[in-house]
Order: sequence, then structure tokens, then C-alpha cells
Amino acid sequence: MGWLSKIFKGSGHKDSEEHFHANYGGDSNYYAPASSGWGESQNEDMDRAIALSLSEESQKGKNVIDRDSQLKDDEQLAQAIQESLNAESPRYEYGNAYQPAPVYFPPGLRVCAGCYAEIGYGQYLNCLNAVWHPQCFRCHACNLPISDYEFSTSGNKPYHKSCHKENHHPKCDVCKKFIPTNPAGLIEYRAHPFWVQKYCPYHEHDGTPRCCSCERMEPRDTTYVALNDGRKLCLECLDSAIMDSNECLPLYADIQQFYEGLHMKVEQHVPLLLVERQALNEAREGEKNGHYHVPETRGLCLSEEQTISTVSRRPRIGAGNRAMNMITEPFKLRRHCEVTAILILYGLPRLLTGSILAHEMMHAWLRLKGYPSLSQDVEEGICQVLAHMWLDSKLKSGSVCNLASASSSSSAPKRDMISQSERTLGEFVKHQIESDGSPVYGEGFRAGQWAVGKYGLQETLNHIWRTGSFPH
Repeated sequence: MGWLSKIFKGSGHKDSEEHFHANYGGDSNYYAPASSGWGESQNEDMDRAIALSLSEESQKGKNVIDRDSQLKDDEQLAQAIQESLNAESPRYEYGNAYQPAPVYFPPGLRVCAGCYAEIGYGQYLNCLNAVWHPQCFRCHACNLPISDYEFSTSGNKPYHKSCHKENHHPKCDVCKKFIPTNPAGLIEYRAHPFWVQKYCPYHEHDGTPRCCSCERMEPRDTTYVALNDGRKLCLECLDSAIMDSNECLPLYADIQQFYEGLHMKVEQHVPLLLVERQALNEAREGEKNGHYHVPETRGLCLSEEQTISTVSRRPRIGAGNRAMNMITEPFKLRRHCEVTAILILYGLPRLLTGSILAHEMMHAWLRLKGYPSLSQDVEEGICQVLAHMWLDSKLKSGSVCNLASASSSSSAPKRDMISQSERTLGEFVKHQIESDGSPVYGEGFRAGQWAVGKYGLQETLNHIWRTGSFPH
């Protein structure tokens, strides 16, 4: 107000002085106070000056207030931007791209869930409890905009229907096609409990071959070897398969040493013969004391006098991957003791062959030691325990006898490291023993395994000798 008071004093003094002299000159007896000497025009000028001054003062205060408010808003916005840049909050994945943490807008604004920008005028989508620019609503698989009327979701992420099917609908491991839905609209498939192999249900009935060793249904374009007795063998199992009796002798010696290490030496030499499926089935029919695994018997410990055909020379793989020129010869088994021979199905991988041989060797040991006649679950159960123990020892040591370099007369066969594929197959054989659901082989093994784990092998065998049952 300094400038206003200065104008007021200067103008008043001048105007008042002029008015006074004028009046004084016209009437010497006239006297008026200085304040009454203002004219109408002077009063209007003063009113305008005061109003102007008040208006400018008010505007100045308003400008100050607006400027302070603007500065405050600018500081808050700068702080919010700085915090959003510096914050170490998780980044939101969007397909193959990544978007920064969302900037929060005041309530009432539509914010795109894809780019986190405000949605102005124009078209927008309302999907998945959010709003989107049409170009921002993208497939989580291919990252292209979804313009179809229908789309699929997984984990609250949108997909084209075709992309969702390609990424989430299971495919058959045999025919490589999408597994069809059943009449109820549900995806139905079969899966192997160990290999986690998914396949269409109808492949179980359409003649699709299954490996006689690992039980896998291989893809349609996979090559199998057809054995003479009708079995199919996949190439992975063929890699370590034992194909004739002489080839199995080093493995036989290895298992004999395993029994000796448990102080369970088999005193008598028991003939070991690899045979075809037909010969094994015929021998099983003639054996009155054996117990047989369903669906197929792979080994047999004989105690009756019989004549069987044994594989004396491995077959060659000929045209069409068929085994050819395999030579068999009759072998007369005479009964000199309680055990006449151990028969094993030919053409199985060495770890599977070894586990079967260890099982049948336990049958021979029980009979040669004079154990009384045992119930099926006890005898088969303890034999499965020994097969599992041998297999577990081979997998832990990581080596097994070298069938190619070991001779039949060698007492200490050379060792080969177990390959990863063979190790996996060995784990599968262990899984078969452990998960067997039959009351004889499965429940018998689990009861025997528990007893051996608690009381030890020798005490368990002593209890079986005395009572014919497993200790509890």
C-alpha cells in the first residue's frame, strides 16, 4: 500500500491547494476545510484508484496462492515419478515383454491393464476384471492382439484359443496328435506311472507295440526289434540286452559273488539257461513247485527233471529289424538235487536280467538249504528283497560286469560304468518291485523289506526257518 498512499498525498495536496486559492480569490469571507475542497471528478478518480489497488492486491495474493499450489502439485508428481523409477517392486510379465510397475491414477479414471496409461475417448475392452486398449489386449503366448470374439485363459492370462491349445492341451506321446476329449468334454488319457508318458486311450487296443522290457509305448516313428517269440524290444533296451546263455555267464558270476558277500554262498553249481518265451512257458507247466508272476513269467527255478530248448547262439538282426538265425538246442535236465536249472527269458537288458537272476538264485538257495515249504508271499517276498538289494548295490556302485570283455572262466569279470539311460532303466526295475500291487510279489516284498530293515537279513531268514513267516 506504499505506492497508493504516496499517490493519495501528492494528489490531495496539489488539488487542495489549487482549489483553496481559487476559492479564496472569489470570496475572502469563504472558508472551507481541505477535505471539502475535493470535487466530484476527484472523488471518482480516488475511488477508481482505491478499487484498482485492492483488485491488484487481491490478484497478487491469488497468484501467490495459485503458484504455491502449483509448486506443491509439481513436487508431488515429481516425487511419485521418482519413486516409481527407484522402487524395486516386481516387474509385471506380459508375454515375452515386461512392463514397469503401474502408475496410480486418481479414482474415476480408466487405466489400461496392458500399458497402464489412461484410456481416453474411443473404443476399449472390459475383460478379466480390467479395461484395455484394443491393441493392448494381447495373447500371453504369441504376444499378438486378441481380436477374436472368443479367447481362453490360463492363470488369469489371456490366450488365443489356438495358442492355448498348442501350449496347454496335452499331446499324445505315441501319435503326436492332440489327445481327444471324451463324450463329457474332458481330456482323457493314459499315463505310465514311471515314465510319465501320456497317450490316447485307444492305443492300448489298436495294436501299438509296447517294449517287453521297459513297457513304454514308443512313438509311431520309433524302430523296434521283433524277437522270435513275438516280443518287441526298443533300441534303448536292446543296447544292453543279453541275448544268449554264454553272454549271461559273467552276470551269473557277479550275482554269485554278491551272495557270497552276504554269507549265503550257493554251494551247488546250478545251470543257467536263457530261453525263449515258449520254452519258459512249457517249463513252467511242468514245474509243480514254482510260483509265477502275472502277466508274464521272466524267470524260473526248476527242481523237476525236464528237457528244454535253450538259446545257444544269439540271433542276428535281419531285414525288418527281425531277429534271425538264432540257434537253439535241447538240454536234458537231470535231478541230482532240489534244483535242476535257472531259466531266464532272453533279450532283456542286463540290469533287468540280473534282478531276475538274483530272484531265482534265492529260490535255489532256499531249496538247497532245506527250508521247509513256504507260503507264496513269504518265499516270493524274500526273493524280491534279494533282487532289490542286488539292483540297489549296482546302481549305487555305478558299475556292472562287462559282458563283452569278460570270459566265462573269469572269476572276477571286468566292470563297465552304467550309462545314464541304463541307470534310468535300473530305477524303473526298482520301481516295478517296490510298486507291485500283487498280494504275493508286492505285499510279500514290502513285508520282507520291512523285516530286513528292522531285524537284518540273517535274523529274518532264521525266523523264516523257524516259523515260515516274516518277523513282526
